[in-house]
Amino acid sequence: MTTAHRPRLKRGLLLTVGALSVATLALAGCAGGGSSAPEALTFLKNAENTTTEPILQALADNQCSAENDTLPLEISSVPQADLDAQVQLLASQNGLPVMFSAGGNPAEGAKLWDQGVILDLDKALTDLGVKDKIAPGAISTIEKLYGGAFNFLPFQYNIEGIFYNKALFEENGWEVPTTFDELTALSAEIQAAGYTPLSASGEQGWPLTRLISGYLFRELGPDALQKVADGEAKLTDPEYVAAAQAIADLGAAGYFGQNVTSLDYDAATNEFLTGKAAMIYMGSWLLGNINGDGNQIGADNVGFFPYPAVDGGAGDIGQYPANVGLPATFGSKTYTPEVGEWLKCIAENYGNEAAEQGQITGFISDVEVEQNEVTATIADTIATSTDSVLWFEALFNAKASNISSTNAALLVTGQISAEEFMGLVQDALDNP
Repeated sequence: MTTAHRPRLKRGLLLTVGALSVATLALAGCAGGGSSAPEALTFLKNAENTTTEPILQALADNQCSAENDTLPLEISSVPQADLDAQVQLLASQNGLPVMFSAGGNPAEGAKLWDQGVILDLDKALTDLGVKDKIAPGAISTIEKLYGGAFNFLPFQYNIEGIFYNKALFEENGWEVPTTFDELTALSAEIQAAGYTPLSASGEQGWPLTRLISGYLFRELGPDALQKVADGEAKLTDPEYVAAAQAIADLGAAGYFGQNVTSLDYDAATNEFLTGKAAMIYMGSWLLGNINGDGNQIGADNVGFFPYPAVDGGAGDIGQYPANVGLPATFGSKTYTPEVGEWLKCIAENYGNEAAEQGQITGFISDVEVEQNEVTATIADTIATSTDSVLWFEALFNAKASNISSTNAALLVTGQISAEEFMGLVQDALDNP
């Protein structure tokens, strides 16, 4: 792959949980409280997202330098777990930044749309003449997730599956598993060889719950969680509890390693990219790290395979979980012609710059770049997939999403049972 353009980053303000009140005041000031034209392109994102900032900064330094001279790009961050609450607080204070990421719960983004505080991107991009720069599939996914409208930008467009260390597999004669039983048996072999079978962040939680939903979709079919959302099924039904139990069993066997509870997202990623873990379940956003300088095993040694089938299950191995990551939107009250010029420049150039940096997004790219095998595999899978599913918390309310992610590590370390875990989440769905 050609060497990615990696500009030197300007230091953004990293906001910790304890600094949220300070952040609120600072961002409200940057946004002008919604009462005056912004003086900067303020962008609030989740701290765990390390792929969007390099591309936006590259645009600010190059293709969008004129727009950046008018409205300098200013990026700040809060932990993903706090993003929904922070954005809702800022919205209530009329202090949203010019641009901000969606939180982890799509229902919160839909709520903002209903409140009228985020921009109608369908209209804005059409008026700017650049709506055709967004992939139709990405627009469709956003409409499904965020209230039926095109109101967020797909800075990521991802499928999810299992990345694996090809060199380790070849050295040990391990075959890529096609069923969950084969994955379990393989994990035992990997553990016996002295490696962590599956690296996962228990601190974030969602990398573990993604494994639960993957099992549900393979066992019960692609509408398994839609039935829960529609009230036709409950997470406490035996077949749903069985999915949580399957992942709990992986944890009980030690297949997530001994420190899964304390691992954050970056540490879990590092375990895989330094060769300590043989596999990691993740989305195609991980390509930014795989193609980055921190990958010690080398991009050529990374392979990808779909979540394995469950024997006798109603799901299909070709049904990939798909999402737009944590997309971003613009505030409706801070949208000015100058902000519009930034939006137009982003739409025209984000896809190309992302491709140069080895990322796949929901923006159209018309540049030809040399791709390594794993990147080409992901790109081809996205282009040819005809069916997809969402993820465990996609249709949950904020309370249920939080309970799910905060209790996932307890599930895989045996501190709560599968019945208790699913019961806690179902109770939150029933009593938001």
